[in-house]
Amino acid sequence: MNTGDYNEVEETLTAVCERESLLEPQSVRERGRERPSFSYHIVAIFRLDRRIFFEIRSQSRPTAMPETTAIAEDSGNRFQVLCFEQVDRLHHVMETAIPVHGRGNFPTLEIKLKELVQVVRKKLQKDGIDLRDVRLNGGAASYILGSENDQAYNDLDLIFGLKLTTQNDLQKVKDSVLNSLLDFLPKGVNKERMSPSNLNEAYVHKMVKIYNDTDRWSLISLANIRGRNVELKFADTMKRQFEFSVDSFQIILDSLLTFYEISRAPMTEHFYPTVVAESVYGNFDVALYHLNNKLIATRNPEEIRGGGLLKYCNLLVRGYAPTEDADIRLLEKYMCSRFFIDFSDIMEQKVKLENYLADHFVDEDQLKHDYLMTLWSVVNESTICLMGHERRQTLELIQQLAQQVLAIQEQKVYNKQMKMYLFDHKQSFLTFDQQKSNLIIDQVYYGPFAYSYPGMERPQHYYTVYTYDYTNQSTCPYCDVCSQCV
Repeated sequence: MNTGDYNEVEETLTAVCERESLLEPQSVRERGRERPSFSYHIVAIFRLDRRIFFEIRSQSRPTAMPETTAIAEDSGNRFQVLCFEQVDRLHHVMETAIPVHGRGNFPTLEIKLKELVQVVRKKLQKDGIDLRDVRLNGGAASYILGSENDQAYNDLDLIFGLKLTTQNDLQKVKDSVLNSLLDFLPKGVNKERMSPSNLNEAYVHKMVKIYNDTDRWSLISLANIRGRNVELKFADTMKRQFEFSVDSFQIILDSLLTFYEISRAPMTEHFYPTVVAESVYGNFDVALYHLNNKLIATRNPEEIRGGGLLKYCNLLVRGYAPTEDADIRLLEKYMCSRFFIDFSDIMEQKVKLENYLADHFVDEDQLKHDYLMTLWSVVNESTICLMGHERRQTLELIQQLAQQVLAIQEQKVYNKQMKMYLFDHKQSFLTFDQQKSNLIIDQVYYGPFAYSYPGMERPQHYYTVYTYDYTNQSTCPYCDVCSQCV
């Protein structure tokens, strides 16, 4: 894109902004883009890499979804521009307040994802950390891009791309995140007494640091008792950024964050930032096809870490199926082998499974049991790297966890039955007046009334219903005048 094209785009954007009275002309950045041939209402882009823009402009076209066998998975365009519905869905995710629960007496923090990213980014820049971009990853990105609104996601995964030259930079990143939490403490809390170590103990659910030749990144997960943890990943280099094609999407947030900073007008269908998503799996259309049709596919399965086995069984139990050209037996053998390499001790396996169940199956007891049975079947059929007694140990562990889930289910059913029994038993010893004093009016029925019209064989009867709001004693308009109102 030459200088003349950029000048033309800037003049067009300036005219649009002046006509709509939405932005001052000088607030439009020098970097712009012309309207692409998509059927999207895109009027501005604030921050976008030239290389990415060129690929989108030259290769992305609205075409039919390809079959997975008709196109190479690592060919084609890795990027795609989001339509307004997807940007709007992303906006709601960024604006939704997520509770971060503190341990002990520490208060719960209500944090919007948008505000958290803005605060952390400013802290990192203040500490001299050079940021490349910020991306939304994982299940939340799949939810935004998928055609089905029932795409389930638990964690909110953010990736901060940055340069980590030494291990001291990892400590700077950690301090920046923990100091950012001070901005979200409720009023009245003495922030001076809150040290980084205290905040770490109170709000951090998990912390990981990797620094070697191929991987330089750290992970800080903020706790949520409902399993919806906010995970902040700070990555310089990562050998493997995805497990399966359906979780390979990364939405670049920089243009949206710039829109929040400089736009005085709300987001509408005809005025919203251009947001770009990338599939690190390879071809974006193929990965999106897998997501919308609940298909399981991956590349280089030997590189998947041990947690890939748990994710694979999670996909199976939620209705996903392998693609037709996938060698599923080989895939399962690779994942089982890597799982037992990363978690060789039976206690490590127990902790990993319990944590995974707690984070990904909140209030899904039946699905949790089905998941464990699926995992048992995969481990039983595809494990080739263990001695016989080690394999039996793991299978017995999975079976014990499944029995515990069933026991908890039965206990819940028993408790519910006992509550109903005690309620009925107590009511049988009360007089009618005592029982009536424990009741609350929910609906008032008055009538019946009959109506008929010529030709009707018999009159029709109906009851009129008035729903009574017992929190406001004066809401029933019939109480003092209608003798049928109870």
